Amino acid sequence: MSKSDITNLDDVKRLVDVFYGKVRRDALLSPIFEKAIGDHWDTHLNKMYQFWQTVLLEEHTYYGSPFLPHTKLPIKKEHFQQWLLLFNATLKAEFNGEVAEEASWRAHKMAEMFQLKLQYMEENNSKPLI
Repeated sequence: MSKSDITNLDDVKRLVDVFYGKVRRDALLSPIFEKAIGDHWDTHLNKMYQFWQTVLLEEHTYYGSPFLPHTKLPIKKEHFQQWLLLFNATLKAEFNGEVAEEASWRAHKMAEMFQLKLQYMEENNSKPLI
């Protein structure tokens, strides 16, 4: 089967659904996500559809701050590494093209930024302003 690029909302939904299916089975990430999300997976997945639709398709449907919810989670470098591993494995298995490459690049930049912000907050015993 030939892989295509991420070109529409159905593709975004496939990316998100396959990726979070892997997260929910992952020994390192699953406990964190299950504790944070609980029985609200539908809400979380819808938010992720909107986030990636906004980021990758330039169809502005996401309104919010993706960093803030992560400030309350017990996540470290190894969690971000595993998240990226699963995200990139999903991209590689499901898609091929410029938007898929951009998704990988954006995921790496987001993980890097989140880690730096979380590290700064920890080192300075600070909390987000909002």
